[in-house]
Amino acid sequence: MFWRRRDAPPEGAEMVEPEDPAPVPSTVARPAREPRGMGLRARPSGFGARLRSILGAGEPATEETWDDVTEALIGADVGAPTTLELVDAARAQMEASGGRTGEDARRALATVIRDRLAAVGSGAFELGAAPSVILVVGVNGTGKTTSIAKLASRLLADGHSVALAAADTFRAAAVEQLRIWGEQLGVAVIAQRPGADPGAVAFDAVEAAVSRGLDAVLVDTAGRLQNKQQLMEELAKIRRVIERRLPGQPRHVLLVLDATSGQNGLLQAEAFSREAGVTGIVLTKLDGTAKGGVALAVAERLGVPILFAGIGEEIDALAPFDPEAFVEWLFAE
Repeated sequence: MFWRRRDAPPEGAEMVEPEDPAPVPSTVARPAREPRGMGLRARPSGFGARLRSILGAGEPATEETWDDVTEALIGADVGAPTTLELVDAARAQMEASGGRTGEDARRALATVIRDRLAAVGSGAFELGAAPSVILVVGVNGTGKTTSIAKLASRLLADGHSVALAAADTFRAAAVEQLRIWGEQLGVAVIAQRPGADPGAVAFDAVEAAVSRGLDAVLVDTAGRLQNKQQLMEELAKIRRVIERRLPGQPRHVLLVLDATSGQNGLLQAEAFSREAGVTGIVLTKLDGTAKGGVALAVAERLGVPILFAGIGEEIDALAPFDPEAFVEWLFAE
């Protein structure tokens, strides 16, 4: 079946319809509703184990101790500026409470990290008035397209109607991947030929969502073009196209960020936030890293909440980000 707006070019916009778009196929697991714990797998070693060795329960927290904590945080991809702020705040909190031991220092540091993550918000994701447009951005290889499918699965499980838009026309494989996910989820995918105008695809998707009374449309975007400036201009253009058709949209601009990318991921986050108006972070591959400190750096530097955490390859492995559960995982041995 094809759907084409009146002024579309001859090749038009293809809306790939599943045979039965209503239910989610039984092969697709529905996501758990509980954000607590986030389903993060225990790690054999990492930041928490190193902290345990630095901050002995009965040992006094000395100047050298805090220097070692600083090195551990930087090694966990927290970044130097954020690390210094965290250490200063943790020291002040420990001293204010009368703490002196390594365990007191560890407890103060965990509290500071949790509170700072909570201060920028987390896990609160609402669609708003229908149709809600969710623009998803990020570089290739971060798990962007898969994260779109996982988010669509969550929305379907909550009873929402969803369509997907394949606006990453730079890569034919991205369009095909989104089509496959659409078939598995039982939702329509709006696409055009490889190399087509991404803005036109986004427009077609919004038109389809309006005409069909859908709750949400998730728009995939390119993660790489010939140069960074071209990529950012393309994203800005997609935003303008969506806003002209539906003022106040997109409702969300989600940046998909690979938790294993370290400080390079932070640079990506800053660039996308500046140019694309990022409103929330989806942190992927969190289960595959012994670091994960980039979450702190992103939240601190951008003031943008981490909304979801990718904790595995399964379709249900996308959990609302919970600062307390994250800190428990980060500090675990």
